[in-house]
Amino acid sequence: MATIGERTSLRILREKTFGLYLDGGELGEVLLPHREVPQEWESGQMLEVFLYTDSEDRPVATLQTPKAMPGQFARLRCLEVTGVGAFMDWGLPKDLLVPFREQKTRMQPGHYYLVFLRVDEASERIIATTRLTRHMDLGPHDFRPGQQVDLIPFAKTELGYKAIVNGTHSGLLFASEVYQDLKPGEQLKGYIAAIRPDGKIDLTLHAPGRGKVEDIESQILAELAARGGYWSLCDHSSAGEIKEELGVSKRTFKQALGSLLKKGKIIIEPKGTRLVDEEK
Repeated sequence: MATIGERTSLRILREKTFGLYLDGGELGEVLLPHREVPQEWESGQMLEVFLYTDSEDRPVATLQTPKAMPGQFARLRCLEVTGVGAFMDWGLPKDLLVPFREQKTRMQPGHYYLVFLRVDEASERIIATTRLTRHMDLGPHDFRPGQQVDLIPFAKTELGYKAIVNGTHSGLLFASEVYQDLKPGEQLKGYIAAIRPDGKIDLTLHAPGRGKVEDIESQILAELAARGGYWSLCDHSSAGEIKEELGVSKRTFKQALGSLLKKGKIIIEPKGTRLVDEEK
């Protein structure tokens, strides 16, 4: 069944001046605007389209895919603010509305905001909101310690950063686990550090235990290769330098260096680290 806010395949009915009319089932005939009509098409052909509404709340189809779909969180740029709300760039001809009632703070053109997209039940329009927590899953989850997850930071607190976990639940990245500034809406890979007795989720940006060191080993080798085989960063570098370059503690960095040294991958020199040429 054709539904606003989803991608679906609709059958071409006929062509008119404004474009192609598609069979939208219960939605009625849905227009694919002339600017998007394929060069080659025929009556009865199925087209995969995304359905949303035009400025008069009529169903309309597009061959394009928006930057985010209803039910998803996304970092989008505000284009303008009018008397009805803010309009965001989500990659479609009609900009995405964030009504004033859905703004925790007034939006400003040119700024980026983390929003949640949904279909408004009353108007059937696709809108966005910055009131994020009401759209997160507060129920039980089956995350497990050590599991890799997708993270989207959305708020900074005294303890650290709150982050959306796999697009559903909320977790906490403790400040002691974060060695770089995180922007709301930034998409990261992370790990479940622990599940508390009350079900709350603790997060980390690095694989727990040995996996964390292996992650840093890979980063060091990649950096050495990109820098022609030599990097001025070494075990004598300051904690601040290491944090700025790799976003980890000096202790973790030294563990990774020691492991690479034992594997014969690197040579640690007084003022830097050198990649071993394995072809020699």
